[in-house]
Amino acid sequence: MNGEQNVQLDVLDVRLIELLAEEPRIGVLECSRRLGVARGTVQARLDKLIERQVIEGFGPEISPAAIGFGVTSFVTLEISQRQGHDPVTAHLAAIPEVLEAHTITGSSDLLCRIVARSNTDLQRVIDSIVSSAGITRASTIIALAEQIPYRTLPLVRSAVRTDGRVL
Repeated sequence: MNGEQNVQLDVLDVRLIELLAEEPRIGVLECSRRLGVARGTVQARLDKLIERQVIEGFGPEISPAAIGFGVTSFVTLEISQRQGHDPVTAHLAAIPEVLEAHTITGSSDLLCRIVARSNTDLQRVIDSIVSSAGITRASTIIALAEQIPYRTLPLVRSAVRTDGRVL
């Protein structure tokens, strides 16, 4: 989501999000049955959550390791300030192994999460990344093990107090 929004979540929103996270293929009618509310209520809540970009998609979550990309790395990039972010971002977007890139503060300009098939393949990916004239320096960190996978449900749950009122 770009920009800041202050979307207010209530207990029903959280229960709906939890149900969809646990069972992504569940239908609206079954959601309404399990949540004990009308089908129209579930559909309206779902539409609202999608419109406000609280829910950003329903696609499958792919495991890079399961398809042969078992090495995960994080790369910080320093970029030429004259060229700016756009040319570098376009270059990175063309590299399939770059899963995400974020503008950051500090001594570097971008942080990328990348994957590779092996350490040897990682060198190929890094070489591809630094081939852009807009990148002046790169630093790579190889992830040894994932301790906490990407998650948002604890954050969603924390947005609502136990009495149902929004924090």
